[in-house]
Amino acid sequence: MHEKGTYVRIEVADPTPLGLTGLAMVTLVAASQKLGLTEGLSILIPWAIFLGGFAQLIAAVYDFKHNNLFGSTAFAAYGLFWISMAASWMIKMGVFGKVLADGFDVRQLGVIFLGYLFFSLFMTVAAFKTNKALIAIMVLIDVLFIGLMLDSFKMGEYWHTIAAWSELAISLIGFYAAGANMLNKSYGRTILPLGSAIWK
Repeated sequence: MHEKGTYVRIEVADPTPLGLTGLAMVTLVAASQKLGLTEGLSILIPWAIFLGGFAQLIAAVYDFKHNNLFGSTAFAAYGLFWISMAASWMIKMGVFGKVLADGFDVRQLGVIFLGYLFFSLFMTVAAFKTNKALIAIMVLIDVLFIGLMLDSFKMGEYWHTIAAWSELAISLIGFYAAGANMLNKSYGRTILPLGSAIWK
């Protein structure tokens, strides 16, 4: 607030391209591991923390400044998800000691995926007021959590495959949406369409 009582509004850039790039990158690497194109978690862990986690958290903070309830909530929740997943993988690998590694119960991850599925279903309905690219990403995230949950509960190997392909699709649409947001905002017109909202 200035001396004369006027308020100063600080403009911040739209963080959507950053957040979507973080989501797209980490899901691309994770999908490659699930599909057997790459192996192990050693490289996936730092990308989950920094791109999947921190990039989305930065985007969430600036979306809060934009008063964007959907974007800020989604980026924060999924950013924290990826940081938590990285920590869970490190526990499983014994990074924090044998006691924690021995107590690793994949069924607890199944319960976590169930909780995130509940959250994602609400977010999917909220996405109906955004654009078709985000709606597609949210629907695929729902499918991803169903696959991850049922795979964690040992309900069949095919659920792992379903999770892998849905994760890859999330990545591809995420890269497209990130690029579209960047180009459309940069040029002030629609370069790459995102599709209109289903509900106004």
